[in-house]
Amino acid sequence: QVQLVESGGGLVQAGGSLRLSCAASGRTFSNYHMGWFRQAPGKEREFVAGISWNFGITYYADSVKGRFTISRDNAKNTAYLQMSSLKAEDTAVYYCAAAYRKVLREWTEADYWGQGTQVIVSS
Repeated sequence: QVQLVESGGGLVQAGGSLRLSCAASGRTFSNYHMGWFRQAPGKEREFVAGISWNFGITYYADSVKGRFTISRDNAKNTAYLQMSSLKAEDTAVYYCAAAYRKVLREWTEADYWGQGTQVIVSS
């Protein structure tokens, strides 16, 4: 079992920044591919960003490329999502997810999920 706890969400003005954190406990964090997903009201959950378990390779949805940065600190068992130049359309519940040694681009591929943290961007 892996437990994931997100934090860092909140209310921010358009153009502002937030950093989300995902603290993991349980299994060996470094063996897990980490991802961030989001779900806006009335919409499907969508992929935002991912980082590989081995070489820290990162990849992003086109909608956030150049504005968001995913990272991980294996010593702290924590993944991060730095969000900048936020837009109203970034408003959503953001979820952290973990997948054991496999690429994570679809929420159905995740082995574990966090409870989510709300991000509201006011325009």
